[in-house]
Amino acid sequence: QVQLVESGGGLVQAGGSLRLSCIASGGTYRIGDMGWFRQAPGKEREFAASISRSGSDIYYSDSVKGRFTISRDNVKNTVYLQMNSLKPEDTATYYCYADPRLGAQRSWGQGTQVTVAL
Repeated sequence: QVQLVESGGGLVQAGGSLRLSCIASGGTYRIGDMGWFRQAPGKEREFAASISRSGSDIYYSDSVKGRFTISRDNVKNTVYLQMNSLKPEDTATYYCYADPRLGAQRSWGQGTQVTVAL
């Protein structure tokens, strides 16, 4: 089972930037796609961004496209989410996930809180 630990969340003013990190451990050779979901208070968890193992396939939700950039470093077993031009509606708990290259059991991190103030 892969373990994921996120960091980098915090409080930022609207228009500011944050970079989230997610470090994977335990069976990292099994990891394929990685990415980020987010969940705002009272709302369902929603997809934000994903990246394939090679980095060649990247997807963003319409709400973050053009402002967020996902990347990964397979040597460091880490996926990043660079968030620019943050808006109050980006306020949420951000969850990292990792999918196995074979199999169906997705791993989740514990989440990191991002709060964007006016």
